[in-house]
Amino acid sequence: MKIQAVTLFPEMFAAITGCGVTGRAFKQGIWRFETINPRRFADNKLGYIDDRPFGGGPGMIMMAPPLEAAIRAAQAQTESGRGRVVYLSPQGQPMSHAKAAELAKLPDLILLCGRYEGIDERLLQSSVDEEIAIGDFVVSGGELPAMMLMDAVLRLVPGVLGDMRSAEQDSFSDGLLDCPHYTRPTEFQGMAVPAVLRSGNHGLIAEWRLEQSLRRTLARRPDLLARRSLIPQEARLLRKIEEEQRAIPLDLGNKQ
Repeated sequence: MKIQAVTLFPEMFAAITGCGVTGRAFKQGIWRFETINPRRFADNKLGYIDDRPFGGGPGMIMMAPPLEAAIRAAQAQTESGRGRVVYLSPQGQPMSHAKAAELAKLPDLILLCGRYEGIDERLLQSSVDEEIAIGDFVVSGGELPAMMLMDAVLRLVPGVLGDMRSAEQDSFSDGLLDCPHYTRPTEFQGMAVPAVLRSGNHGLIAEWRLEQSLRRTLARRPDLLARRSLIPQEARLLRKIEEEQRAIPLDLGNKQ
């Protein structure tokens, strides 16, 4: 997979090409990365690529011509002849595990990193395939969101992780939040590892993990369950959890 970033700050991406599993995979040639600075295509000696917004208002807007030229240059360096262009924007569709899996299958990906108050809308309409938001918040530029997207995508590229089962068991990989995890020591600050995880019974362990995933999802992201088609085992465990929760106020009342 080849990823290119159109960015005013190419040095920021050293964090993902030089560190962690993505950095190791980059050094191994499992994925490739290049940056294109749109200042190269400015029509002035000082390299300005921004200007005042029509209609007035604060801040500056990134101009369409240099960004379009940068995207064309990136497209010319793709192996497939046409990379998908993604603009990192708080106005885009929310990033998800499903979207990461979709992007991980592409041979070429071009990430457009905005700055200032935004980008000329005409560039977005003419040269961008989709806009993606990392979250409902605003940061100073698209570089950090781009790196978050890259990390999520690259984890799903074969060879990046030492064991692909790690990605398969992550939160959201099956539409549920992940279950709790434990390692040595067996006891820490008076808290013990659940006995089922030390039992060696893989069937019970699998059911316990599924139940814990359902509990966390119900408590923290019930919206994920609302749109999920439950398999019989999930439906059974979810009924058990909900019955336990309904019984809690009754138990407290009896103790009083």
